[in-house]
Amino acid sequence: MTDTKTRILDTALNLFNRAGERNVTTNHIAEGLGISPGNLYYHYRNKAAIVAALFERYQEQIRDLLTVPEGPLTWQDKMRYFEGILESMWQARFLHRDLAHFLHQDAELRRRYKVFVQDSLERGLVIYRSLRDSGLIEASDEELRGLLVNTWVLAASWPGFTHGLNPDATGDEALDRTLLRQGIYQIICLEAPYLRGEALDHLDAMKQEFRTGDTTMDLLFAAAEAPPARRA
Repeated sequence: MTDTKTRILDTALNLFNRAGERNVTTNHIAEGLGISPGNLYYHYRNKAAIVAALFERYQEQIRDLLTVPEGPLTWQDKMRYFEGILESMWQARFLHRDLAHFLHQDAELRRRYKVFVQDSLERGLVIYRSLRDSGLIEASDEELRGLLVNTWVLAASWPGFTHGLNPDATGDEALDRTLLRQGIYQIICLEAPYLRGEALDHLDAMKQEFRTGDTTMDLLFAAAEAPPARRA
């Protein structure tokens, strides 16, 4: 990928995450880069092509995350997965926030997303089975599949859920990231009944790492009820 194409994607991602894809035009992206719209169209024919390229980048990030290291897994490996999930939600939060819109609008993206989800769930099941083999989880195959799907749905939908309650949080990146971080705490709560061994021993430490000072509902609704920040 050329430097210009990379810069286009980086700029578009930043604008989409901050303002929402629907509020950003190709002219906004070109202006942010200091290039002409014609130069942008030379690399990407329209905004949909930019979204598709950002989705491909997101897929590669998830594929890299959903790998199993050699040897038995440890609770630190679980923390690495949690941090990776958080970072993927943060980097591609515009996709998660408006996923249904993108999938309904673009049939090809919908087809690719289905393949991506299937591949990710298969990789996730391998990870859960490795955690079970390492004595960190006790669950049947059916329970592992259910836990995996619930975890995926929570991670994929959490940015949209929090953004729906707190659309102004995009103007406060610290709050925005805190709300996403709380989503990892929810995943830990989903897994808690199945944890064994050192994963169970470190459950409180894992919760503490991602839990905010408030309960989930207090955080979500306190942020939703707060008046929007005044802009200079």
